[in-house]
Amino acid sequence: MFHGPEKALQTSYIAMQRPQSNSSRVDDELMQKSHRALSNTTDPLERLRLMCLSRGSDGILAIARVFRRMDHDGTKKLNKEQFINGIKESGMDLNPNEIEALFDSFDSDKTGCISLDKFIARLRPPMSESRRDIVAQVFKKLDKSGHGVLAIDDIRKIYSVNCSPRYKSGEDTADFTMNKFLANFEGDDSVDGTVTLEEFMNYYSAISVSIDTDCYFDLMMRQAYKL
Repeated sequence: MFHGPEKALQTSYIAMQRPQSNSSRVDDELMQKSHRALSNTTDPLERLRLMCLSRGSDGILAIARVFRRMDHDGTKKLNKEQFINGIKESGMDLNPNEIEALFDSFDSDKTGCISLDKFIARLRPPMSESRRDIVAQVFKKLDKSGHGVLAIDDIRKIYSVNCSPRYKSGEDTADFTMNKFLANFEGDDSVDGTVTLEEFMNYYSAISVSIDTDCYFDLMMRQAYKL
């Protein structure tokens, strides 16, 4: 547990700024592509999405954790103050007008609160139905208990590092490659040894951005998880 708001702010900001551990070609392309696209859009939601992606494939995961933590009472809703605090705590460079416009776009019924689930779902980069389906299939395979939550060890037992370029070239060992991959699901302020479907989908929605075809994405998932 944190011992004060300043420590919580510092910890989460470091987590969001933490360089992506996976130095793969896909992740590098994702960050570069997102940086370039930022200068070409004024839409607040798209700008926030690109800011997350420019931090790597765990950027959406990281900001989702920050906003989940803002939901102190577990209602899965955020008021404007909580929303603003989430943006600030994640270190995202949106100006006050952009933050206001973004909140208002989700508060369509003018209740002063927005749905946390809907916000995260729309922040996530869009994926085709076939890509969402294969990610869900993989999650279901890993979810041996059927409880909708994976243990990190469950992923470790199935995930194959054989497609990692650095592993194939001998630059990294299998254990090192595996641990770098699993670190994507455990932020500096969230080390609980579990992965939800939302977190799994958040991660692969970011990876999906840099993969051109559904066929290749499907092949990548099947090879990585031995489907």
